[in-house]
Amino acid sequence: MAKKILIVDDNENNRLLLSDILQYRGYEILEAEDGEKGVSMAGELKPDLILLDMQMPGIDGFAAAKMLKSGPLTKDIKVIVVTSFAMKGDREKIIALGVDDYVAKPIDTRQFPVLVEKHIGPA
Repeated sequence: MAKKILIVDDNENNRLLLSDILQYRGYEILEAEDGEKGVSMAGELKPDLILLDMQMPGIDGFAAAKMLKSGPLTKDIKVIVVTSFAMKGDREKIIALGVDDYVAKPIDTRQFPVLVEKHIGPA
């Protein structure tokens, strides 16, 4: 059974890019277009990994990360933040939320699957 990855991003093009890269590698992809739906889906579907955007309407990535890492059903799910926040200090602020890794946009499409595999193994 393929490992499941939940992509939480309000931008459809970003979800499509990440989905295409990871489906090609054999991962099963789930998608949520906002933080509220992402947190809900994570609790219900227990993905192996969550790819989380920080800038979303409603529940943003900061709030979603806190909810995911403190929730009894989701605290052990690996979370990689994929964001355009790339200013000095942003990485440290985001990692302090308890997430497992951080990737700045635009992503390197060759290195990204390597990072995913580092955290959850091959599909």
